[in-house]
Amino acid sequence: MPDTTERRPYHHGNLRTDLLAAAERSLKAHGAEQLSLRDLARDVGVSHAAPRRHFADRRALLDALAESGFMRLGAELRAAVDGIGDGSDLTARLHAFASAYVRFATENAALTGLMNSSKHRPGATAVAEAAAAAFGQISDLIEEGQERGELEGDDPEEIGMVLYATILGITTMLNSGMIESARLEDLVSTAVTQFLRGARPAEPR
Repeated sequence: MPDTTERRPYHHGNLRTDLLAAAERSLKAHGAEQLSLRDLARDVGVSHAAPRRHFADRRALLDALAESGFMRLGAELRAAVDGIGDGSDLTARLHAFASAYVRFATENAALTGLMNSSKHRPGATAVAEAAAAAFGQISDLIEEGQERGELEGDDPEEIGMVLYATILGITTMLNSGMIESARLEDLVSTAVTQFLRGARPAEPR
């Protein structure tokens, strides 16, 4: 039977969104190495050439998927912290941030792996900017704590990196099966508590 795929009409206006959704499903099921524009075109029911209207090649697709992931992560982090309220103490807001990150990273393990590997790739400017916007929120929280005198006045970005490294390690251990999911909340709580203990100004003698 002749292949009629190339004769299919161009897709509706949501093709880019549909391709990214299909790419994320494939990423979760098969990994990044198995992703191809041709297969995705077949999955969403368009011609083999149609995806190239939005993504020049496979690398562009992966970068767009990583960028989209960071934008979603940023929105979830913001919603978690905002849900606590401006008047809440720093411990509660940092715990909300850490829990939201861990939840996203464990529910979207394959996507998070792609995001983390893509943000440092030379030329992936949009991915790096989306990552900076998402994680810049932790620097804002640290800076706010410094202004209130709750944290030491060193570089907010470097201080925040310590907490991020800790929660990243927790999610990596969970995703690799080194720890059980039942321990997650306790570990996050401990991470935030220990971080704050080390980052608070020393008591005057």
